[in-house]
Amino acid sequence: MAKTVYILCALTSIGCTLLLLRAYIRTKLPLLFWSGIAFLAFATSNILLFVDLIVFPEYNLLLWRQLTTLIGVVLLLYGLIRTND
Repeated sequence: MAKTVYILCALTSIGCTLLLLRAYIRTKLPLLFWSGIAFLAFATSNILLFVDLIVFPEYNLLLWRQLTTLIGVVLLLYGLIRTND
């Protein structure tokens, strides 16, 4: 059951990334770009979660997962601040 949830979370993040970047290409709104890039980092974090807990449980990828999530949050925050000035 956990495998399914991890895969669905990763697919959802990838789907959000594609939709946001596609909307950015059409409208050229900077917030859509930064949100799309942030969701790309979140998707990477979800993929690392699956790899960490399911594929290679003997390795600890917690630091890498948290780092990619932090990068995503920083990118999203930067986009929110940058587009509202």
